[in-house]
Amino acid sequence: MSKGLPKRSENYSEWYNELVKKADLAENSAVRGCMVIKPYGFSIWEKMQRALDDMFKETGHTNAYFPLFIPKSFLSKEASHVEGFAKECAVVTHYRLKNDPDGKGVIVDPEAKLEEELIVRPTSETVIWNTYKTWVQSHRDLPILINQWANVVRWEMRTRIFLRTAEFLWQEGHTAHATRKEAEEETSQMLDIYAKFAEEWMAVPVIKGSKTANERFAGAEDTLCIEAMMQDGKALQAGTSHFLGQNFAKAFDVKFQDKSGNLEYVWGTSWGVSTRLMGALIMAHSDDLGLVLPPKLAPIQVVIVPIYKGEEQLEVISEKVKPILKNLKAKGISVKFDDDDQARPGWKFAEYELKGVPVRMAIGMRDLENNVVEIARRDTLTKESVSLDGVEEYISDLLEKIQCNIYDKAIDFRKNNTHEVNSWDEFLVKIEEGGFLLAHWDGTSETEEKIKDLTKATIRCIPFDSKEEEGVCVFSGKPSSRRVIFARSY
Repeated sequence: MSKGLPKRSENYSEWYNELVKKADLAENSAVRGCMVIKPYGFSIWEKMQRALDDMFKETGHTNAYFPLFIPKSFLSKEASHVEGFAKECAVVTHYRLKNDPDGKGVIVDPEAKLEEELIVRPTSETVIWNTYKTWVQSHRDLPILINQWANVVRWEMRTRIFLRTAEFLWQEGHTAHATRKEAEEETSQMLDIYAKFAEEWMAVPVIKGSKTANERFAGAEDTLCIEAMMQDGKALQAGTSHFLGQNFAKAFDVKFQDKSGNLEYVWGTSWGVSTRLMGALIMAHSDDLGLVLPPKLAPIQVVIVPIYKGEEQLEVISEKVKPILKNLKAKGISVKFDDDDQARPGWKFAEYELKGVPVRMAIGMRDLENNVVEIARRDTLTKESVSLDGVEEYISDLLEKIQCNIYDKAIDFRKNNTHEVNSWDEFLVKIEEGGFLLAHWDGTSETEEKIKDLTKATIRCIPFDSKEEEGVCVFSGKPSSRRVIFARSY
């Protein structure tokens, strides 16, 4: 039973939207373009947060919090930054409402206009660097390694839950350093952390690389990224890390006295991932029956469904299951014993398939007599009978195998849908099939824009592992020294 999900092969977009709703992950809110993340969806996000936060703290970062509102004048101080975000900003102009004299609710009080408009943060570089000015005087005050978990607002007109919403949740790291080398190392280190999280926790293989000048973060000297392939062949940017150079330090006059007594501008970075990762998790692994969750991020890793008739049988099964529950929990495995008598086992099986629970155990009276339990894997949809003796170790090992299998399946998919193309005609054919195209590019923004206009494909990144080779740009025929990744994207 598929709970009425559309098939991915027939309408991938509709399949995604319906799965998000039917699996109780999130729903549209009363505010256009915004979402309500439901408890089951937020449980996944919390697991993501916890893993990432531990990684950040292991590398010396600490959490802080900065204001939601940014004075408009702050955004005027870094020209490329304001240009990059100007069209997405929500602006607060008044600070008070009053009753409508006509008795029709409330209206904005015209007497309560702000002296300076406030921007609802689209990102926090400006307000944070304004703060760093008061924190930094000497080289002894550096480095500053700050992360913030927050919400941001970017006024999107075309929205899709998790992938592109007017308000979303994320973390944003903002660091300040005494040297260019330190800042560049920080930029690379944080990208490596994102890649490790994507691959080891989300089971999503990613390609690390740098963005072109056209795709670079507004105000950065360099943007590094990880790119993932979804099951429809489109790319999804799963994380970015930006080397800001001294741009924001100069804009906000953040200087420090070095060991020689000279005043220098500090060097900066910023880096972030968002609830967009939820969309990546869904689209990279799930199937026509529902979610397929890697065990490390599944809110429920194991569910045990008793098969019984009457209270007496349930009591016998429950007593047998109690030590199994205790032992699994002792191993750090999240497990649920679903003895709800309001739903039949078949309905429960379909529900847990829909929600992507990695392992399902079904146990009835006949199983007890044979000292076995039926174990079903969500990733392969296979079942087997396993002895109850040592079943906890079996489950622990199985969860690791499922985590690896989900990753292996995703990386095989990416390999099978990555193609080298050497001519414009070949490019036009392959881009319609989807996937990543490895093609030569002449390095010019003009060619990049023309290809985007003609095909809706963008340069996702210049891969770090792209080997140097002589070739010609597929579009212009000009010389090129290496291939880049083109794809259509979310």
